[in-house]
Amino acid sequence: MNFLAHALLAGENPALIVGGVIGDWIKGPLPGILPADLAQGVALHRAIDSYAETDAAFCKSRTRVSPLRRRYAGVLVDIFYDHLLARNWHVIHPQPLPAYTAGIYAMIEARLHELPQDAHRPLQRMAEENWLLSYAEIEGIADVLRRMSRRARQPNPLAEGELELLADRDGFQQDFDSWLAATRTYARQWQTDKLYK
Repeated sequence: MNFLAHALLAGENPALIVGGVIGDWIKGPLPGILPADLAQGVALHRAIDSYAETDAAFCKSRTRVSPLRRRYAGVLVDIFYDHLLARNWHVIHPQPLPAYTAGIYAMIEARLHELPQDAHRPLQRMAEENWLLSYAEIEGIADVLRRMSRRARQPNPLAEGELELLADRDGFQQDFDSWLAATRTYARQWQTDKLYK
């Protein structure tokens, strides 16, 4: 769910960026139906998700979520981290966020014909509704959580989940800062080990 973070952690390689963003839509073994370069991006996405499960700061953020929503803590933290990344983008990346997100949408559009059909419409909506830029505002993540709540098969407390972030914004920010630094190092090392040997 943290599409913006996956794009950033992929570095400058367009195929890794696209693979990172689409990772949640790709199931099963790799490369599957994907071209090899996009499959590498999905593999990086999966490696980052696995890393996050044991990262101390990410785990601490999960415990900040109240018991009401604790079952969904991983999803909420993913979305909160994209919000914090977008809000602090100007100190994290030299390119302005609107230009960066427009570039991601263009990269995805250029490779859309190589992606599974069921991912096409969500990815097109992502660009049309500018999800990645909307994450910078609390209203943007509130909208994401409302949509996720409605799409789920079972009743859930995801709607208004942004209240969890607002209840401990400083704590989540500290966790995010630590997680981002460690995960950037991890992602760079993964690329060195897997792609450049």
